[in-house]
Amino acid sequence: MKHYDYLIVGLGLAGVAFCEQLQKSNRSFVVFEDSSQQSSKVAAGLYNPTVLKRFTVAWRGPELMMKSIPMYRELEKKLQIQIDSQRSIWRKLNNVSDQNNWLVASDQPGLESFLESEIAESSNASVHAPFGFGVVNQTGTIDTRQLVAAYASDLKNKGLLRETSFVYEDIVEEETSLMYQSIRCKHIVFCEGYGVKKNPFFNYLPLKGNKGELLVLKAPNLNLDVILKAGVFVIPLGEDCYKVGATYNPMNKDSIPSREAKDDLLNKLLKLIKTDFKVVSHVAGVRPTVVDRKPLVGRHPKHKNLYILNGLGSRGVLIAPFAAQSLFENIENKKALAAEIDIQRFSDAALAL
Repeated sequence: MKHYDYLIVGLGLAGVAFCEQLQKSNRSFVVFEDSSQQSSKVAAGLYNPTVLKRFTVAWRGPELMMKSIPMYRELEKKLQIQIDSQRSIWRKLNNVSDQNNWLVASDQPGLESFLESEIAESSNASVHAPFGFGVVNQTGTIDTRQLVAAYASDLKNKGLLRETSFVYEDIVEEETSLMYQSIRCKHIVFCEGYGVKKNPFFNYLPLKGNKGELLVLKAPNLNLDVILKAGVFVIPLGEDCYKVGATYNPMNKDSIPSREAKDDLLNKLLKLIKTDFKVVSHVAGVRPTVVDRKPLVGRHPKHKNLYILNGLGSRGVLIAPFAAQSLFENIENKKALAAEIDIQRFSDAALAL
């Protein structure tokens, strides 16, 4: 029989962040991952502390930046990979009103360190932006696919990864610990993304899911070294390739690329760039989104050793390290969770259990 402090179910961004917290704190753990969820693997990986639709600061934006970026840079060294691409975001301004709103926002507390105060003009003949761009600094992307793959490989080499589905019915709750098949552990943390809908302990929570789709293009004459944002984002990948996304479909919950989403992305892209390109690939995944757009973190209301870390949504790169640290400190040090992430905010739903 194996003994661990923690058993983790799921190895997307949430699982990676929590495992990293455990390793730093010298806690033992094992991970179960069956690759059924694709959200972290197909995510754009953008980190941006602002909301560019309204020119405002994102929820806890600067704080999340301070917690998340150092973790990814530590992981680069630990795993010997390059996953952090620091690039400014150039947000297309659509009219004079947009320009004025940008200039006002760039002088606001909390935004002035991120938004440049002058309108940028594009010198790229392949980009159509007659009213220029607002430039956001201290932004970039994390290669989430490479991160998850490298982290899984590292855990596998250490004998800490079980590549199989988790069987909820095999949990046996004891007085101070849990049994799962041939494993005894103190806590189980579910980091399953949209897969939590099949979890009989936490499927009462209002995690809705939002399908997102991305394209990868080959555009030899685009010559971009910044991220463009205008209805879609365009992210340079190197070697004349670019990631374009993303769609939001709260109705469809499969991970199958659709013709409708592809057409939508291409129609929006053609309003921004004017150059030849070829679609190289098209991927889809379901984001774990919540009705109030905040993560789901905390202990089950009846099963005291079962926990959830989920609902990271489209800002998972920024939120994952903060949410993982919050849960760890809650479990180990009894530190209260922030009310806006604690699953107790859905206590009415829990009463029906």
